[in-house]
Amino acid sequence: QEQLVESGGGFVQPGGSLRLSCAASGFDFSVNSMTWLRQAPGKGLEYVSSINMGGGMTRYADFAKGRFTISRDNAKNTLYLQMNSLKPEDTAVYFCRRDSTDYRGQGTQVTVSL
Repeated sequence: QEQLVESGGGFVQPGGSLRLSCAASGFDFSVNSMTWLRQAPGKGLEYVSSINMGGGMTRYADFAKGRFTISRDNAKNTLYLQMNSLKPEDTAVYFCRRDSTDYRGQGTQVTVSL
């Protein structure tokens, strides 16, 4: 049974940083491309970033370029999202998704505010 558990969210002031993690289990993580999505209050799901199975290819939404970095450790079955220079508009629940099945975890809340 596939499972994704996000962690690392929290409250941070504008300009701060957070590192999100997504622990995968129940499937072969190393042969799956993965994606981070987010959902702000009252809005739909929004694409953030993707990474291929080996980690050598990444994609970012325009708002994430230059501020966010996606990475993975296949030995630890874990996906990461390093977020720097955070802005209030980055406030959202962040989800990781296994692309081949569209399965995603429960999410982790990120709040950026003074």
